Formats: sequence, C-alpha cells, structure tokens
Amino acid sequence: MSLQPLPMSADEMKSRGWDSVDVVFVTGDAYVDHPSFAAALLARVLEADGYRTAVLAQPDWHSCEPWQTFGQPNLAFCISAGNMDSMLNHYTANRKIRSTDAYSPDGKTGLRPDRATLSYCQRAREAYPGVPVLCGGVEASLRRLTHYDYWSDKLKRSIVLDSKADLLVYGMGETALLEIMRRLKNGEPAETIRNVRGTAYRLKQSDDLPEEAETVIHLPSHEETEEDKSQFAKMTRMIYENLNPYLAVTLVQEHALEAVVVNPPSLPVPTAELDRIYALPFTRKPHPSYGKSKIPAWETVKDSVQIHRGCFGGCTFCSITAHQGKFIQSRSPESVVNETHSLPVVSDLGGPSANMYGLGCKNTAAMKICQRLSCLAPTVCPHLNTNHSQLVRLMQTVRKLPNVEKVFIASGVRTDLALLDERYIKELTLHHTGGHLKTAPEYTDAAVLRLMNKPPIENYETFCTQFAAISKAAGKEQYLVPYLMAGFPGTTLNMTAEAAVYLKEHQIRSEQVQEFIPAPFEMATAMYYTGLNPVTGQPVYIPRKLRERRLQKALLMYDDPNNYHDVKSALKESGREDLIGNGPQCLIKPYPPKIMSMRRTSKVKRLEKQNDRDKKMKEERRKLYEEQMQQQKMLRGGTKTRSF
Repeated sequence: MSLQPLPMSADEMKSRGWDSVDVVFVTGDAYVDHPSFAAALLARVLEADGYRTAVLAQPDWHSCEPWQTFGQPNLAFCISAGNMDSMLNHYTANRKIRSTDAYSPDGKTGLRPDRATLSYCQRAREAYPGVPVLCGGVEASLRRLTHYDYWSDKLKRSIVLDSKADLLVYGMGETALLEIMRRLKNGEPAETIRNVRGTAYRLKQSDDLPEEAETVIHLPSHEETEEDKSQFAKMTRMIYENLNPYLAVTLVQEHALEAVVVNPPSLPVPTAELDRIYALPFTRKPHPSYGKSKIPAWETVKDSVQIHRGCFGGCTFCSITAHQGKFIQSRSPESVVNETHSLPVVSDLGGPSANMYGLGCKNTAAMKICQRLSCLAPTVCPHLNTNHSQLVRLMQTVRKLPNVEKVFIASGVRTDLALLDERYIKELTLHHTGGHLKTAPEYTDAAVLRLMNKPPIENYETFCTQFAAISKAAGKEQYLVPYLMAGFPGTTLNMTAEAAVYLKEHQIRSEQVQEFIPAPFEMATAMYYTGLNPVTGQPVYIPRKLRERRLQKALLMYDDPNNYHDVKSALKESGREDLIGNGPQCLIKPYPPKIMSMRRTSKVKRLEKQNDRDKKMKEERRKLYEEQMQQQKMLRGGTKTRSF
C-alpha cells in the first residue's frame, strides 16, 4: 500500500470513507508531509492515535468558507501560522516586504495574512461557533504573554486574549495535544481543560485558578510593563527562569480585568516516543495538489534527517530554547538509520545545533533545579557531558550504510562545544563537510559576545586552525562559512569597524551577515526594547536607527563593492578614516571602484521601482489589517459581522 498524504479537500476526505473529520489543522504554510513541517508532524501524531485529521493549508482568510471545507470538525480546529512567525515571514529587518515566502509554492508571497494566528482563529469561530479552537506553532508559542512587537514598535497583549482561542499549546506540542484531544473525545468541555503542561489559557475575573496550580508566580502585569520598561525586563527574566520543566511553576499575568495562565512546559519527549513519531508514514513530499510547483523550504530539507531536539546553547537572539527546551531529546541510532534508507545523499544529519546529539546534564539532581540560560556560556557547566562519542558513532554508522553515498552536516556547529572533543572535529572535517561548513561566530567584540551567550572570538580562531590543519593534511580544499550579525544590542559603529579590521587581518570573508530582528519572546528582544540586560539590569546601548544598522552590516561586508559608500560613511562617522586609503591595513580605497559608477544609475532605478512596489503592497496590507482590526472590535462587542 502506497503512502498517501492527509486529506486537503472534501473529495480526499470522502475517498477515505470518512463523512467527517475529528480535527482540522489550519496552517499558514503549504502542506508538506515531512517531519520538518510542524503541522504535518502533529497531524500524523493525531492520525496515529486514531483521530480523523485533515489539513487546511494557506486558506483564503477573507471569508470563513474555506474553514467549512470538511464540515464541522468533531473535536477541534488546530491553528498555526506556520513554521515561522507570520510577521517575520513577511518583513525584513528594515520592515520592508519580503519578495519571497520559502514556505509557499514557488516562493509566492501573500498567501497568509499578517498575524495569521488571529485571522485564522477568528474565521474558525465564524465557520462553526462552539467548536473548540486551539492555537499553537511558533507564532502563538512565542507570543503567549506580553511581548514586544517590532513591526508595530509596541508591546502587545498575550495572543491568548486577542485570538480568543480556548487553549494555546506552546512548545513542540505532541504530548499536550494528545492529552487535550483525548479529553475532548471523552466529552470534557474545552473550558475545563486547565491543567495540561505546555498550555496557556484565559482566566476571567470571575474564575479561580485550578487546585492543581499550587505554586504560582505572578508576573508584572501587562499594564505595568507598558508603563515601566524595567518591568518588561523583569518579566522576561522571570519567564526564562521558569523554562526548566522540572522546576517551572504556573505563571499568571494580569491584563486589565482578566489574566493569562501559563502552565509549566511539557516534559522532554523520551527517545522511544521520539522514535515512534519519526517512524510515522510521512510521504516526505508536498501534497500532490501543488503539481510541479516547488516549495523552497522543502527543497532545502527534503533529504535531511533531524536526529535531536532542543539546544542548551541559550543564545539570547534565538528562540529555540524557549520553544524546544534546553534539554536534548535524541532519537535512537536505529530510528535514524531507518529514516536514511531511502536517502542516497543525506543533506543534513543534524538538529538545532549540529553537535548536541546525545549530550546533556550528567547530574540529574542538578538538572532538575537548574536555571542557567546556557550550559556553555559564560563558561561550560561542570555538569555538562561533552563527550561526542554517541554522535561520532552515529555519523560513522550512517555513512557506512550500503545505500548511502554521502552524509553532510548542514546544521550550524557550536564550535566551543566541538573543541571539547577533537574526535568530532576530525570526523566532521574528513567525512561530512561538502567543501563548506557553517559556523556562527556572530561577532568579534567580547562584551557583545557575552550579551549573545556566545564564546570569545579566540575560541573560533582555535576551531578554524584545527579545521584548516585537518583539511590540509587530508588534501582537502574546504572552507568555513561564518555567520555574522549586525545591529545587535551593545554593538556600535566603532566596534563594528574593529570587527571589520579583525575580519581583514584574519582573511575572513563574511558572505552571510544577518541584521538582528527583535523577534517575540527572545532575551535579546527585551534588551532592544528596554535598553537593559534582563539578567543584570545594566543599561545596554541599542542601535535602533535603520541607517546605523545598515552601516554596521556594510562594515561586516566591507569588501563588497556595492557597500563602498556605506562603508565610507561608517568609517567617517566612527572616526576611522585611517582605514580609508591604499595602505595594506585599509578596508577601502579613497575612491569607489569603477564598477560602482556603472551600477549606481541602474541601482537607483531598481530601488525606485522596488520602493513603488513596496508602497503598493504596504498600502494593501494596511487596508486589510484595518479591516481585520475593525471586525475584531465588533466581535468583542458582540456584534455580528459579515465576512470580508
């Protein structure tokens, strides 16, 4: 019997002999039946537990009609904006509209609304009033409490309140979702399901906390965080201190006359359960309805194998720890081997970080009371097991399989961790690097790296030396691809000029420079909004202006001719005109390269056209957003509205 995807239409539902479905998964992504896509994974988990599950992918949100595709679901709608926050999916660090959407067919944009969770929940309510609505995914998970929204430049309430979802499921979700569905199936009303780990819900003024919530921490209220930025920093620190599921308590945050309750996170998924999940019958392909259209995100991961979840690096600009947890949950070698049987070339044998498989705390007692944000920074925790033996054996096993031609490691390598086990670096360099290896030093200044929870740059230098030596001894021409970040809290133009000098002195060409985007829930976002380090309470310089951020990025890519004028401006403003000239220490020449004069006119014309397109799309989105907000206001007032 050939594998088949879950139904996306009423005809596909009927072809299975179903007259109804139990659960409708609504997602802002195209439906790809691959375990890297959260909606597919969760839907398969429910299917395996006996629930009739359908997928509504990228529905037209202008009316509730698509939500009626399968008829009224017997149990619930499960809502997700997709694998990314919809605002991050739509807009760049400069708040400009992105030209492509990696999770849509052929990269087409505009197939999901801004703040998709809100629109999708609203339409589910309109389609079938009374059917429980659950929201989850990255967007809901990281907006579960008061959060800073970069795109509106203000604090927003918990998405639990604005979406009016019955329950919010945060984190990876399988355990919580299964428990909720079982209780709904047993006839328990959604409004009484209040004690499930990994969930959040609205508490009305007249409601009491469940008896199970014995230990409760009250966070600064939404109104307090709006009035005092230091309260937002305090709130962020308190949230992060309660991410350890063995230690966490129930969090309560008041929003005017109501509150949001966040239950402790779900416990880590055991290896046997993780193996069962990844052994489910995924087709590993986009739904056939997309025909020949290509989905860029799938093209990237289609031949990859995720071997673990979680990350104990605790980078302050990353939400993985807050979403997946810091405790590593690893699959068994047998499970990984079974998944690679149909993959002659494994594009990535990895996870959030390439080299955390099988690692974790050696001291169970210490682990259960640990509040450290990172097990690696500012120093390596003495309780951390850094022995890469399990991972090395897995790499050796997979590459020796008769059907496997090549196994690459495409996930980013945590270099400070790799340096603690030379065998891993040798194995990685000799057998699993396809000419280029991704690394992420992020920056060069020690103070900024501490704010990031990243190791000193000297650590990266040591890794580079070892990688180069092993490659040379093996006769391999291989290179490191360093990822750098511009505009991070604490960075200045002067610092970035010094970083550019460092890059030139060490002959590092930075092809990958990301501008820092303050995404919801991240520790660094709290720094950006408040100007304070949430951990220490100390002030942090914030490069807020888009121009300064652009100049920082240009400095880190000083050798790109297109950046010449920005680099020159940055060096002048930072008092580093000594780096403009013909000397060997200079970053740029006194005059722009000839190619710039030829490009400048055409570039201006291209920018003008792009700006016109951006303005038009922005105006369309603004009108749509105003319509959505108007309808939500009317719904709050109890007024019936027509679909728009």
